Amino acid sequence: MLKKRAIRKLAEIVGQGNIATSQEDLVCYSYDAVNKKFFPDAVVFPADSREISAVLKLANKEQFPVIPRGAGTGFSGGTLPIWGGVVLATSRLNQILEIDTNNLTAVVEPGVVCGEFQKEVENVGLYYPPDPASLAFSTLGGNVAECAGGPHALRYGVTRDYVTGLEVVLPTGEILTTGVRTMKGVVGYDLTRLIVGSEGTLAVVTKVYFRLIPKPEKMLTIMAVFKHIEAATQTVASIIRSKIVPSKLEFMDQDSIKCVEKYHNLNLSADTQALLLIEIDGDSISVERQADSVEKICRDEEAFRVDRARNSQEAKSLWEVRQAISPSLAQLNPTKINEDIVVPRSKIPYIINQIEKIKNNYQLTIVSFGHAGDGNIHVNVMIDDKNALEKEKADKAIKEIFQEVLAVGGTLSGEHGIGISKAPYLNMELTEKEMELMKKIKRVFDPNEILNPGKIFYGKV
Repeated sequence: MLKKRAIRKLAEIVGQGNIATSQEDLVCYSYDAVNKKFFPDAVVFPADSREISAVLKLANKEQFPVIPRGAGTGFSGGTLPIWGGVVLATSRLNQILEIDTNNLTAVVEPGVVCGEFQKEVENVGLYYPPDPASLAFSTLGGNVAECAGGPHALRYGVTRDYVTGLEVVLPTGEILTTGVRTMKGVVGYDLTRLIVGSEGTLAVVTKVYFRLIPKPEKMLTIMAVFKHIEAATQTVASIIRSKIVPSKLEFMDQDSIKCVEKYHNLNLSADTQALLLIEIDGDSISVERQADSVEKICRDEEAFRVDRARNSQEAKSLWEVRQAISPSLAQLNPTKINEDIVVPRSKIPYIINQIEKIKNNYQLTIVSFGHAGDGNIHVNVMIDDKNALEKEKADKAIKEIFQEVLAVGGTLSGEHGIGISKAPYLNMELTEKEMELMKKIKRVFDPNEILNPGKIFYGKV
């Protein structure tokens, strides 16, 4: 429980109007996209890095946890105040400070919404590709903390590939600038890459230095529909094998299609088992040529329907279908256990087949969709968490899926991070030596374990 004197000092740092302690306010910061709830003792809304520094120095002195939070859209419990303490909300740090069209760079604060940043960048003919499904409301600080990806990762990479430098506040309160504002830089250890994807456990990000790229001349979307899930997954392998790299290559299974069809009429036949959404971008001539090739591959692999979006509005509607999957799954069961496994692309047909076997073996509703082009499949186990037997079966099914993923050279998380959700499974992928080295890094940055404690590693470090 936070001491009254600590609350008074926090109010002095951020201003009385920028601290919340009432139960009604705290409930809004007690959960994220994971179905768990932990109440903080207070929430502060700092205006800049100096205020964040003062909050962290006070936390070290008074020994209370500080949990950085953007929009709270994460799927691994990364922003949950599991040990109480103070949630540090970055909503007031919400400015795009610079878009430099000469050097193709930008400087932003962490509270900027990803989708809004993309729009501003595209208005000047540039492009920021990372596009998590939550881009309409997730913030760039959270995207950096989780190293967010999205459909465009296939061709363009993930958040870390666009971050050249950071301004951060260390857990002990020091303000630090890492990295460079140039395209190259190899002076010392790469602290920027260490912090990107560290889930808010090593530093609080207060500015992000991004590199940008020119906006593609043309984008074209194709939908391919299949009566057999195996044909769809084989098509993914065939497209990649053809040396065509789409900007997006997304997979949806039968259950995910049924969920979104209640809100988006795709006019699909009842025996549809899977579909692929494919985007190709580049110059007009190459896009048309590659689209023709992709359509032929889809038909050769037994797609019974292949549609090409005729304009940007049709393309937008198709991608809205993909973005609607996750929220629409609630109609299947009240609780969603959302995993984001990654396997080598050539192993997608195998892992989808294994998931289907595990699903049937445990008689569970398991919905699979996601970024098939880079092997990142979102596996959603839909259960009633009040049913103890169903929860037990789900835990066993998830562990078996993870075992299959690791057996083919995959990884347990491609985008969502570890947080608290995957912490119990961390030792399935990492050795004791690897985990101890990571814990040592955490202790160097955060000797008093103040910043976002209890995340990634099970318990204290």
